[in-house]
Amino acid sequence: MPSMVPSRIFFTRGVGRGESQLTSFENALRDAHIAQYNLVSISSIFPPNCEVTSVQEGLKSLGDGQIIFTVLARNSSDELNRMVSSAIGYAIPKDRNRWGYLSEHHSFGQTEKVAGFFAEKLAAEMLASTMGLQEELKWDEERNEYVLSDKILTTKNICATGVVLKAGEWTTTIAAAVLIVQ
Repeated sequence: MPSMVPSRIFFTRGVGRGESQLTSFENALRDAHIAQYNLVSISSIFPPNCEVTSVQEGLKSLGDGQIIFTVLARNSSDELNRMVSSAIGYAIPKDRNRWGYLSEHHSFGQTEKVAGFFAEKLAAEMLASTMGLQEELKWDEERNEYVLSDKILTTKNICATGVVLKAGEWTTTIAAAVLIVQ
């Protein structure tokens, strides 16, 4: 039986609008270039030795209709002027033989930067807690990421934010980590 541990991962985001919540979600998936796949939602482990790749490279490995595993953040509203955000954060340990964390965050009224950093912080905190080093987790201004002495290789985030522009029109944001099993 082939291994189900993903070897590559890519991050994408999208914003969609429509007369229904479902239509706006579909349009957000299209904007993120993942509408043509069957998405299976999974929990938030960043697999050991999994390599981050670009959206374009990741999509080359996938076929239309394929079942793909995703950590998906999703938010929507039809309330005029309402800001919606969806973010994925990740924290990868320096020891790439260990697993890291992915986190999803869905919010109202938060800018892309605020929602993204919150998701990134969640992932870094989860990784630090598994190592028993929560108190040592710090933000590094120079590197623009969370650091944990020499234990964290990197932390990052991806976020989509949208504002409802018309009364009665739905706006949906998504951020996704797409895990590629091959």
